Amino acid sequence: MKTILITGATSGIGEALAIHAAQSGYKVLACGRNQQKLGQLAKDFGVEPVQFDVTDEQATLDALNEVNFDIAVLNAGTCEYVDLPEFEPAMFRRVFEVNFFGIINCVNALLPKSKAGTQLVIIDSMARLFPFTRSQAYGASKAAVHYFTQSMKIDLKQRGIVVQSVSPGFVETPLTDKNDFDMPMKITAREAAQALLTGIEQKRSAVYFPTAFGLILRTLFRLPGRLQVWLSAKLQ
Repeated sequence: MKTILITGATSGIGEALAIHAAQSGYKVLACGRNQQKLGQLAKDFGVEPVQFDVTDEQATLDALNEVNFDIAVLNAGTCEYVDLPEFEPAMFRRVFEVNFFGIINCVNALLPKSKAGTQLVIIDSMARLFPFTRSQAYGASKAAVHYFTQSMKIDLKQRGIVVQSVSPGFVETPLTDKNDFDMPMKITAREAAQALLTGIEQKRSAVYFPTAFGLILRTLFRLPGRLQVWLSAKLQ
């Protein structure tokens, strides 16, 4: 039985993946801040709860010090939007603390335990592919995550550690429930979890879901920057 560690496992994609993986025969280490929710997941689905905040470097080290895993899915994330002309540098720091440095803290704790065959699965977002309005903080954090992941693929290849990047589109979660704009091709968290676990099991270097939306955004990504900006402005 393989062990899969999942951060951000108390809501959204992380929770759906924890449930789906447990039902698929994996030993699940469900990580999150919400002790009550972790306890409920443990009761209902037999996961092993690991309570900590990914933004706390020492707490992350302490919590993950004794764990053993085959697959680590670094999924914890948040989203806040910029509403110009108001501009709040502290908000950018909050978003980066979770989305980027939360991953850095987890990799710092897990890398010494990683060996040949270990899989590090790092969640970014399709938002990194296109200049969406109001998404300066979120998109920038996910672009940073993607670059970090791509670089880690190179440096860990010689050790036989599999590094996978995952770029979700719009998924029905508590975060997207707050959005007040159209979210094309939105899928459920369960559908996202199924696509994610399939990509993990196939050890795909890059995973995109939903597939059609991923193809569209990757096509737009290849357009000249000026055309991307023009098109994004038209979509507002």
